[in-house]
Order: sequence, then structure tokens, then C-alpha cells
Amino acid sequence: MSQDNLIKLRCKECKQINYHSTKNKKTLKEKIELKKHCRFCKKHTEHVEMKGK
Repeated sequence: MSQDNLIKLRCKECKQINYHSTKNKKTLKEKIELKKHCRFCKKHTEHVEMKGK
């Protein structure tokens, strides 16, 4: 897995980084938003892509 394609997903409510994923940055220009389970909030919340380096 290329390091250039890795992204971090952060919970919108508690601001914790919960997931890592990949993204093709050449085809997807906007930030990814997914509804995933947050282990800190203990419920499903929106997770957004964090700002890169």
C-alpha cells in the first residue's frame, strides 16, 4: 500500500482518529465523508478525511 494514498478518518463529534483508508487522489479531489462506528462515542457517526501533511 502506497503511503501517498493513505488517509486518516476522524470522528466529527469527538475529533478522535479511528480509521485509516486509501484514496486515489488523482480521481477524487473532494474529502471523503463516511458514516462509521466510533469506539469513543460508542455509536455510528460521520467520519471525515483529515487534512494531509
